[in-house]
Amino acid sequence: MKNIVLMCAGGMSTSIIMKNIKKAADAEGLECEVSAHAVNEAATIGRNADCILLGPQVGYAKDEVCAACPGVPVGVIPMTTYGMMDGVKALAQAKELMGL
Repeated sequence: MKNIVLMCAGGMSTSIIMKNIKKAADAEGLECEVSAHAVNEAATIGRNADCILLGPQVGYAKDEVCAACPGVPVGVIPMTTYGMMDGVKALAQAKELMGL
């Protein structure tokens, strides 16, 4: 089971896209856990992730998250994907980060 962690400023705005990513994963038969958290939780939450997706509003923190979670691939969700809450595209990005 893959662990996909989404991070934004407070963990709230990513909750909608989190549900859409989970729906897309279920439709593909991909077993994964998807969770949403505040970016300031990266050092504790992110270390156990298979990949981390940052909301575009916290993309500036990518280097800090990478440093806090060595070995965990980190990506920034594009604004168009995030704005449309496109779970299929966000899942595709996560799968690419995880090498799937």
